[in-house]
This record gives sequence, structure tokens and C-alpha cells, in this order.
Amino acid sequence: MDRDKLLVLWFNQLGIEDVPLVGGKNASLGEMYQNLVKKGVRIPNGFALTAESYRHFLNHNQLPDKIKKILQGLNTSNMKNLADRGHKVRELIKSAEFPKDLEQEIINSYKKLSKQYGDTYTDVAVRSSATAEDLPDASFAGQQETYLNVKGESMIIDACKKCFASLFTNRAISYRQDKGFDHFSIALSIGVQKMVRSDLATSGVMFSIDTETGFKDAVLVTAVYGLGENIVQGAVNPDEFYVFKPMLKKGYKPIISRKVGTKQMRMIYDTQGNKAVKNITVPEEERKQFCVTDAEVLQLAKWAVIIEDHYSHKAGKFKPMDMEWAKDGKTGKLFIVQARPETVQSRKDITKLTTYVLKQQGKTLAIGRSVGSKIGAGTANIIRSVKDIGKFRKGDVLVTEMTDPDWEPIMKIASAIVTNRGGRTCHAAIISRELGIPCVVGTTDATEKIKQGQKITIDCSSGDEGKVYEGILKYEEKTHDMAKLQKPSTHVMINVGDPSQAFELSFLPTDGVGLAREEFIINTSIIAHPLALLNFDKLKDKEAKQKIAELTYGYKNKGQFFVDKLAEGIGMIASAFYPKPVIVRLSDFKTNEYANLLGGREFEPKEDNPMIGWRGASRYYDPKYKNAFALECKAFLKVKKDFGLDNIVIMIPVCRTIEEGKKVLAVMKKNKLTKKDFKIYAMCEIPSNVILAEEFLNIFDGFSIGSNDLTQMTLGVDRDSELVSHVYDERNEAVKTMIKHVITVANKKGKYIGICGQAPSDYPEFAEFLVESGIQSISLNPDTLLKTTIVIANKEKQMKK
Repeated sequence: MDRDKLLVLWFNQLGIEDVPLVGGKNASLGEMYQNLVKKGVRIPNGFALTAESYRHFLNHNQLPDKIKKILQGLNTSNMKNLADRGHKVRELIKSAEFPKDLEQEIINSYKKLSKQYGDTYTDVAVRSSATAEDLPDASFAGQQETYLNVKGESMIIDACKKCFASLFTNRAISYRQDKGFDHFSIALSIGVQKMVRSDLATSGVMFSIDTETGFKDAVLVTAVYGLGENIVQGAVNPDEFYVFKPMLKKGYKPIISRKVGTKQMRMIYDTQGNKAVKNITVPEEERKQFCVTDAEVLQLAKWAVIIEDHYSHKAGKFKPMDMEWAKDGKTGKLFIVQARPETVQSRKDITKLTTYVLKQQGKTLAIGRSVGSKIGAGTANIIRSVKDIGKFRKGDVLVTEMTDPDWEPIMKIASAIVTNRGGRTCHAAIISRELGIPCVVGTTDATEKIKQGQKITIDCSSGDEGKVYEGILKYEEKTHDMAKLQKPSTHVMINVGDPSQAFELSFLPTDGVGLAREEFIINTSIIAHPLALLNFDKLKDKEAKQKIAELTYGYKNKGQFFVDKLAEGIGMIASAFYPKPVIVRLSDFKTNEYANLLGGREFEPKEDNPMIGWRGASRYYDPKYKNAFALECKAFLKVKKDFGLDNIVIMIPVCRTIEEGKKVLAVMKKNKLTKKDFKIYAMCEIPSNVILAEEFLNIFDGFSIGSNDLTQMTLGVDRDSELVSHVYDERNEAVKTMIKHVITVANKKGKYIGICGQAPSDYPEFAEFLVESGIQSISLNPDTLLKTTIVIANKEKQMKK
């Protein structure tokens, strides 16, 4: 019999070319079931009701003409008009009869599936799969319904009828009408798949590409307790993990970022009530823990790579994937339950780079996770229920608890979206990416902190954290054509502080990272003083002790918390720019700054002038601090040995004497950081570094000039004092003489010489002076990198004439 006329096809009979027969979801499940189960990817079996089934159902009940009549004169911008007509169509379908031959096919197939899993009536998920889901618009895929924990013949038939009706939800009707699709050119297939008992365990969504930036070498894994609908709907804020693909393929364990989500609800089977599933509250202790193990995250990431590689090979081009996974609480096994192509970042033009910079500061009203990197502004319109979406006006900022596909008619006319709940794979995040509007999710309290009608600005331009500010703030938007940028022979590198910005910054035309600062990671991810972590049981400050206990929940060894978080921060930056060099400067807090860390006051002396006090190298070998420094060393080892990242260069700040340099190298060696495994540079930021450059470069692999401190020390000016700020100038001849001398010495010795200080970012003429002096590398702040690169290229061209 012609396959096009079959009413049911099993997964092992389907491939990706069968989208016209069974829709995108089912075709993809068949493709994976046929090809990837043998490669170790677990996929629950099932069958698909074909598009022919849907047409047979409609024609048997003579529904097409009746539906056309109901939809005549439809006005999708009138919410009541849309809702009334949608309701009539759905009721018409739900009250129709199943053709006997189709009903029997479904029941026979269900019995066969139940037998395979050793049940009389096994539990299944019944999912809609529209035949136009392969169109490059992911919002289409989320428009029809899914029914979970469906058991027994009558429940299956009922769920199938509801799925057919869901092709005419208000949002789906509106979407097709607005896109110009004929309502009858699209058919609905239904997937009936064995349920994975994730109600007793965990589930989630993963992408084989970074959803925010399009960075293609990372897998993003998100996870919640219970069934996966909560994560898709954005009802809970999930745990999040990033895994670096190139090193995963080499057998390392590169989980370069781990973030605990609040996971406040768990969706489970409802065995008592009349619903198939229900939500219950997750106990506080369980919320604070990761709901999956590192081993499970790595297993899922490996499968993501296998799935992506398969689809990329089949398509003949890079094909990043969006996947849903579930863990069976009875067997402890992981499964992939869905996979579809990622449709936003994979279509991005990487030759064009648009940057957004906020030009004003305002009062912060709410903070959450940023989606994308844009800035937007408008009038806040707080909509608490989908029944009130008629009150929304075009150009408003949608502020709500969470969204689902019913909200799409107003999401597409919003200037930005802010939600209380949801992670970066929730519905609001997915749709805002498609629409290209800024979105901040998981704020917890935006609907309380923002007032109805208030003017607000939404800022997603500063990495992981998205902020909502009071008022309409000025911002700058610039688009750069990367294809036209001339690459100079001087290496142009970038200064990076925030690891969550690293993937985005990796698209800039750089030769690597000239300065990655540990201070940002310690201040934002670790927050506690390393000695307070190591001496946690002896801490006198009860408030600090309580905060550290909360921060390090799940860590018996508090020092390991420091190691893990620092390693992840460094790992994110090193992965983003791999295999280009990433120069990481060891911690360079001053005593007053260390004292401000949690528990820090118990371990830090008071100094009259911390700027020239106990900082940098002088701490690392000091008996009072070297145990804390050992944690930094362990973090670097973890990045190298566990993550497999071998592109890191370690840099020592404020190394005042040759003797001090030797002492630090000895302590590093004792902590297994050797020059065999890492290149080790020193900052050149003190006149002694310049005067004894020859000797310093005998023990170090290179120098990076810190023009800020070098100017301060050369001119004897406290750079923090406004009284003498008029004297502070990197362009002073004394400073330039110092810099020119050290460049000459380093080049003569064949050692690395670069600069990571502020001066070339601030002054184009200073960048030109550095090129003239023969500098090998200039590291710049992200916001000045493109314009200064042009200055450097033009200077090189001029020098060749």
C-alpha cells in the first residue's frame, strides 16, 4: 500500500524526509530511532498518526466546509472575534466521531506498544506534530497541544481528538492567518510515545548551541524536577549547565558553567484526581541542590553532539538542535524524547555585529536572566492573565508571571518582555529570541516592583544578568560589518571581566584575551573570602558564616566551592576564545577590597595605602595567605586537567622584585603549576619591572604592560585621588620612555610583550605610539576594540610607506 495513504506509521518506519506525512516532531523521532539508538542514544518507542489520519477524520465528518464558514470574516486583531471563532471550530472537531477504521488502527497500535513495554495499558505522551513545522519559524512548533500520562483506549482516542482540535487554537489560527498560510494546507500528525517516568525524577531541554549568542561550541543543558512541561512553559527556573563540545569529544569533563535554579514546582502523575498530571511544591532543601549529576549532564551533552552531528551530516551543513530529555525515576535511565532544529541563532549573519551600549543609569526595578543582548524601552503593561491580553497595546513592554503560546498574539507587538518565572529555554525566552526583542526572565517579583503604565528600560546588553530600569534611558545601537574590517599584524586582543559575556565577545575579531580578571569571578560568583571558606568552622562573624553556608550549600569542603566557581569562570572565557590564548591574571585585590568579601575582615590587615601595600605577588608566598593562593592554583589545574583547556596563560600581578618572582614560581610549582604546563607572564606595572626587565624576563615567559599602575608608580600619583588627577596621564613622556624601553628589551630577548592597560583603549594616539614602538599585542576594552583596530591597521599601513 502507498505510504501516503497509511493511517499509522511506527518510529522505525519514519525518517526526516517524512515531514509531509507526520510533521517535524514525529519525522525527527523516527530519524533518531532508526539511526541513533544503535549509537547509544536512548529514545522511547512509539507510533505516529499520519496527516492522512487527520484528513480522513475531517472528511469523514465533512468538517472542512463547516470550519471555513466559521472562519469567514475572521479578524485576528480583535481578540474576542478570534476567541469566539476558535472556540466554535474546536468544539466542532471535539464533538465529531472517529472513523471506525482509524479508531481500530490506533487501538491496535497502542496494544502493540503496551505489550512491548510489558503492560496491558502503558502510559504514553500524545503530542501534536504539524506538517509545516519544518518551516524556519520555531513558534509554529509550540502551537499545538501535548497530553501526558495518557492510559487506556478511551483516553488515547480522547487525547487524539483534542490534538486534532488544537490545530485550531486561537494562537494557531492567528499565526497562520498573519503568515498567509491556508488553514487546510497544514495537516496534523499525532505522536504516541511511551512515557518516561520523569515525574519520579527529572527532565529538561538542551540546545547544541548557545541560545543567547549563537556560540556553536557549547551545549546548554537545563533541568527541573518532574515532567518537562514546567520547563517548556517557563513555570519554573531550571538548573543550567554549559558543556564545551570540542573537549567533550576528546574525553574530558568540561562542564564550564553550573547554575542552580529555584525549581519551585514538580509536575507529577495525578493518581487521585481527575487530571492526568498536577504540580506539587518542591521542598526548600531540594531546590538548593542540582537536580542532575555531573555525569548525567555529560551524558546528555554527548547525545546532543551525536544528534547534532547526525543532522549536520544529513543536511550537509551545520545544524544545531533543540532537544527535550527525560530521566526515568524507576530505571534511572536518561532518554531523548524530542529533537528539532534550532531556528534562531543558526540563521544569524555572523559577518554583521550589532552592539548595544546603555548611555545612562537609572534606578534598578528588577533583575533576572537576560535573553539576547539588546536594549529596549517602553511603557510597562502588567498582564496577569491571558484573558486580559486584549488590554495590551502595540509597543508596550509586557510584564507578566509567565507566558505560553496563548500569549503570542500580544508578544509579537511588544517592545520587550519581562517575566517573574522561567529560565532561558522557557516559552517567553524562545519567542522573544525569534521576534528579536529584549527579554528578562525569572525576575521573581517584576509584577510587584514595576508599576502599571511606568516608563521602563530593559537592558540585556551586559551578559547573563538582565535588568529593568526606571525611566526611558538613552542607549546606542551600532552595526559593524566584520567582513570589511582590516586585520593588522599587531595582535589585537580583548580584556574580559564577566565570563557570562565571553561567548558574545568571542564574535569580535580578536587574537584572544589579553587580560581575564579573576576579581570579577570572585566578586560575583564566589563572594566569600578564600580564607573564610578554608576556616569556615572557626569564623567569628555569625552573619557572614550564615551567608557563606547558604552560598556553599551542598559543599562539605568550602574551599572546593572556591576552586569550582573560579575554574568555571576561567573555563567559560577560555572556551569562548579557544584555541586562541587567554591570559588570566591571578587575583589582584587590595586589602580593603579583600576585606569587603564575606568573612574577609577577620583575615585582612588595615593599611593606610592599600594601593602600594599587600597585593599581588607579595600575598601568594606569604604564610598568612598561601593556603588561599593554593585554591587558585587548584582552579587552574581543574581547567587544564578536567576541562582539557590548554590555551591559558597565567599572569602574576604586582611582582616587585626578582626574588619575589622566584618565590611565587616556587609556590606555584609546589601546587603543581609548572612552566611545562602553562606559560607564565608577569605584569609590567612597576618601574622596577622596567629597570630590571632583562632579569625579570629571564624567569618569566613574557610581560603584559599595566599602563594604569605603571603611570601611577612612575609619576608618584595616587590614581584614586581627585586632587592630583590632573597630573595622572599615561601619555606623559616619562611613562612612554618606560614603555618603549621594556618593549625593546622583550623583543630583543624573543619574549612576549603586550599591553592590557587602559591607555590604548582611551587614546588612539597612544595605540599608534605602541605600534611604532614594536609592541606585539594590544589588549583593548570591548567597547573600543573595533575603532582602535582600525587605528592600529591604519598606523601599520602608514609605517610601510
